[in-house]
Amino acid sequence: MDTQYYDDIIIGGGKAGKTLAPALVADGRKTALVERSLNMIGGSCPNIACIPSKTMVASAEVANSVRNSAAYGINTAPPTVDLAAVIGRKRSVVQSLRPINLNNLHTALGDDLIIGTARFVAPKTIEVATDEGTTRLLTAERLFINTGTRPLIPSVPGLKEAGFLTSESIMELEQLPEHLIVLGSGYIGLEFAQMFRRFGSRVTVIGQSEQILSQQDPDIAIAVQTLLERDGIEFLLKAKVLRVVRSGNATKLLIQVGDREISLEGSHLLIAVGRAPTTDTLNLAAAGVATDARGFIPVNERLETNVPNIWALGDINGGPQYTHVALDDYRIVKANLIDGGNRSTRDRLVPSCLFIDPELAHIGLTETEAQQKGYAIRVAKLDARDIMRAVTQSQTDGLMKAIVDTETGRILGCSLLCHEAGEVISTVQMVMQAQMPYTVLRDGILTHPTMAEGLNMLFSNV
Repeated sequence: MDTQYYDDIIIGGGKAGKTLAPALVADGRKTALVERSLNMIGGSCPNIACIPSKTMVASAEVANSVRNSAAYGINTAPPTVDLAAVIGRKRSVVQSLRPINLNNLHTALGDDLIIGTARFVAPKTIEVATDEGTTRLLTAERLFINTGTRPLIPSVPGLKEAGFLTSESIMELEQLPEHLIVLGSGYIGLEFAQMFRRFGSRVTVIGQSEQILSQQDPDIAIAVQTLLERDGIEFLLKAKVLRVVRSGNATKLLIQVGDREISLEGSHLLIAVGRAPTTDTLNLAAAGVATDARGFIPVNERLETNVPNIWALGDINGGPQYTHVALDDYRIVKANLIDGGNRSTRDRLVPSCLFIDPELAHIGLTETEAQQKGYAIRVAKLDARDIMRAVTQSQTDGLMKAIVDTETGRILGCSLLCHEAGEVISTVQMVMQAQMPYTVLRDGILTHPTMAEGLNMLFSNV
């Protein structure tokens, strides 16, 4: 078999890979990008994760607004959710993005955009089983692994036989679950829990830890749980699923909660306990690339693996699993390999947002983390009902919380559980990145009435 030679090979067309490929070509590098499926061009975010799920979140918010329209003086009939139409809208949004990503890569790479499954056969050589049924050997001076993650499926007796939904397959349902059981109380599980509750399903969330959102401070986690319970979502925490059985149209779970065993029956079971790295098919041993116990590829601050001239970008390297982090991984590699810079992941601020209603956005350290790191801190809190924009919108649920370094006056972290939190957190992030004191937000003139104006009030409480 003839070997094709390249300067650079990218395995995986997610956010980092699809953005890096045109930059390498523009730098004069002969570059190939291998993606396993045309339907995954652009990666998980636009195809099976962020964009489709948030499109469905928007539909759930409309249903909730109609259901509660009388509070705004608008009388209408209760909503009827057509889940097939919701899914149709989601598919339309996804399908509108695929040609854009595909065209961008085709323009940059031409025939060097290869659809197929790659595996290492030597340190700098991969074998690609193409979707056309052929096999190709490619070798390069530099390689970039960007193969992402997939839903993590726990080892539970009977689970495979009983059947289950993942974060991908649940977005293809066209009939509403009567009772959706969600295994997992993190970001993915909670977004789908509220979404399907607002569509009209009964929803029960099972969490293994003593609180939902285990990486958040307890007061924030409790506030989120209280809001979701008000929506009618039921919670079973400190719970372990012992067995799953499918009987007729029902899925039955045997669950250990403390020192007792209980049974729970639902129509559908969603597994949302995290994501696993897509490294098992890469034959990384042939390249000498190390993985950790979970299968992720450890990297240094410049995203380099243990093998020279092989990088791991995006979710696969075990960092925060966000599209905006993958984009920054691209920036780091581009700066170091093309622009003559010296960027790294050190001390980068990574925001996050849980797209429930109201949203939970976070940046920096939690109160617990700041204490563990030995900071002398001051904590500020503000109820969302004190923000006039929240009052005018009848969106008064939630709270704002900030952690400030007593010695420097700089903001160490901030959690916003409120209307439009995902937008407002960027204002806090800019102040943190500029290393300005919290007083900039306390004393700055912010537009009235807006949710961002709440930052004036929050930081007045430091």
